[in-house]
Amino acid sequence: MTHARFPQLTVADSRRGFLKLGGIALSGTAVALLGGLPMRGLAASHSDAKASGDVAILNVALGLEHEGIAAYEIGAGSGLLSKPLLAVATLFKSHHEGHRTALIGAIEKMGGTPVHPKSMDDYKASEKLSISSIKTGDDVLRLAQRLELGAVNAYIGVMPSFEDRNLSQVAGRLIADETMHWTALTQALGGSLPTPAFSFGA
Repeated sequence: MTHARFPQLTVADSRRGFLKLGGIALSGTAVALLGGLPMRGLAASHSDAKASGDVAILNVALGLEHEGIAAYEIGAGSGLLSKPLLAVATLFKSHHEGHRTALIGAIEKMGGTPVHPKSMDDYKASEKLSISSIKTGDDVLRLAQRLELGAVNAYIGVMPSFEDRNLSQVAGRLIADETMHWTALTQALGGSLPTPAFSFGA
């Protein structure tokens, strides 16, 4: 079996490039809601205009979470994964379902309407996911690995734009989730771990 080598670290393929969509940074309030932090006096501390921008960004994020969950679901149902790897894929999908739930709660708390997922047929036809090119279990893992790496880099990239520096802890927890996923997938693929320091977020 041929294993993937360590992929080039880039933000270009990130499924969470939404974090700076259109040059608008995700606000501290939105990130806090995403991280499940209690937000008292939300209406008083967050302007309608800013909330509207955050809802738009979070809805893009939600759409991308729908996409990631679909990718894991398609991979899990492909019959290409061994029983241990299927268990890992199922676990990681559940993590992203938790992210989805948090996003929906944040959007609704800010007065927005969460976007709905596309049909599974639409995801299977997506050029970005390129499901038709998946022929082996390793192909399934490489797709998930690419999505997780993009997530790590995107969250690292948005951290400097937080209004409240304490919210870096929230981003750190999300980065930890995604890095754990990426590392496990890379190990399963037999890929090399990065040798230089500060390998992520470049």
